[in-house]
Amino acid sequence: MRKLLVFMAVILLASCSEYQKILKSTDYDLKYEKALEYYEEGDYMRASTLLQELISVFMGTARAEEAHYKYANALYEMRDYISSVHFFQEFVKKYPNNEHAERAQFMVGANYYQMSPKPRLDQTDTQKAIEAFELFLSLFPQSEMADEAVTMIEEMEEKLVFKSYLSAKLYYHLGTYMGNNYQSAVITARNSLDEFPDTEYREELSYLILDSLYIQAMNSVKEKEEDRLRRTLDEYYAFINEFPESSFMKDANKIFESVTSMLQQYNN
Repeated sequence: MRKLLVFMAVILLASCSEYQKILKSTDYDLKYEKALEYYEEGDYMRASTLLQELISVFMGTARAEEAHYKYANALYEMRDYISSVHFFQEFVKKYPNNEHAERAQFMVGANYYQMSPKPRLDQTDTQKAIEAFELFLSLFPQSEMADEAVTMIEEMEEKLVFKSYLSAKLYYHLGTYMGNNYQSAVITARNSLDEFPDTEYREELSYLILDSLYIQAMNSVKEKEEDRLRRTLDEYYAFINEFPESSFMKDANKIFESVTSMLQQYNN
């Protein structure tokens, strides 16, 4: 074991020494050859250092295009997604006819996909991932990566749905704290349903709208009460028509009974 460790240390030192010589070398053909070698071996740190320099050295040549593409990919493999997406975006702009253009466009979306945070956080990168994959599909509809892009779009959209669902629930639970949050809950839930009509949260969001309208009606000033009660009643009918077997039906019927009882004073 001791001899093995010594041997490995010698190999490592020799490797580092060789790499340092390559870094200092002005033999760019050698640097390019070694950069590709490191890249194929999965040594993306060393490969990326050499490739970054070679992009400008070989500018205007096929080698520059290859170095640029592999540099962007090496950054992705090292999980430097911010830098990687920048270089992939530059690549597809500069070299739209390159053989790697298709995958480079896909990788723009893949980088944003990797940067997409948990649903409770800001979803700017999630939206960018969707937009990048949609552009990829419009440019390369027959791509072998098309199905993967569609799957990722669906996953990102579900995250956006869940984000809006959480926002609507947050407003609902805030109630009248520092303002009328029930109205914000209604607006947020409606926007979510309009944008993502097939969401798995549709029933719960629909009931949240109904209950929020009801609570607002119950706490209305007299001049707005009748109008808000009738809006709640309309929402109730829409809800039971769409979800006749809803788990919220018992509560929805209680709202109906309360609203119709209060509306009787306006019908007499």
